Amino acid sequence: MSRNAALFAVMCLVWGLTWLPVKVGASHVPPVFLAAARFTIAGFLMLVWAGRDVPKVPRDAWPRLIGTALLLNTGNYTLLFWGTAHAPSGLAAIVNFATIPIYTLLATRAFEGERIDGHKLAAIGLGTAGLGFLFATRALGGLSSAQGDPLEAWALAAVAAGTLLYCVGAVLARPIAGSMPTLTLAGWQTLIGGIGLTAVSLAVEPVGYDDLARLVLWPVLPAVVFLVIGGSLMGFTIYMRLLRDWGAFRAGLYAFISPAIAVAVGVLALHEPFGWSEATGALLMFGAAAIALKRPSPKPARAVTA
Repeated sequence: MSRNAALFAVMCLVWGLTWLPVKVGASHVPPVFLAAARFTIAGFLMLVWAGRDVPKVPRDAWPRLIGTALLLNTGNYTLLFWGTAHAPSGLAAIVNFATIPIYTLLATRAFEGERIDGHKLAAIGLGTAGLGFLFATRALGGLSSAQGDPLEAWALAAVAAGTLLYCVGAVLARPIAGSMPTLTLAGWQTLIGGIGLTAVSLAVEPVGYDDLARLVLWPVLPAVVFLVIGGSLMGFTIYMRLLRDWGAFRAGLYAFISPAIAVAVGVLALHEPFGWSEATGALLMFGAAAIALKRPSPKPARAVTA
């Protein structure tokens, strides 16, 4: 196995496992507060890691940097952590990972004018069908469960909405991505997003001294440590290397592996339900992601005539 293949396996495992500490941590402290702790700490550490590159942000890039940070991290993870706290973590992972390629297509069309051809339309249609099936079955109790919790459908919808904000933020960040070092951009976005999450948590959650104390107690402390080191620092670093060496297509294949890990961990560790109705919705969404991630066929070369 090559070094990059091994790193890819580690990244898939880490990102598949991050859903468990989110679920566990959010059962002891408010979910947005947990997200705020993760991203504030991770952003600070990223900027420390960036070292002398920290101030290398062009003045005219700050408004877009702040705006995308509020989309990518504050808006996205407010909804994602709240949704994961109220829905099976495996299903939340499926909704998140499988919709990223589809939402990216829509965002690039809306903001960059990229054409949506037939196979992209098929991806959007199939992904919408998968989401609709998954939401409907959860709202009705799930075809594989004895009784349902309508809040699960709202929670999965929150994850889907958060993922849309993430994809919009990622597309809008492209114009400034080349104007500063990658770690500088990621560190500032993460830290600003964490500050935004802190403001949201203080505004909507009953956060008190007890919640601060729980951050350094079992099981919240190991959950935060894993999310910061594994999910943010390790996962991000590996993904950036694979983007450089493999390109976006091969690096993006984690979207098919990490959710399966999240589902397996949720079933085994948290006894979350996963039956044929959940599997049907997941297959529809993964099929859509596969179509969206498909590389376009090269255009045939034109004959050169003398």
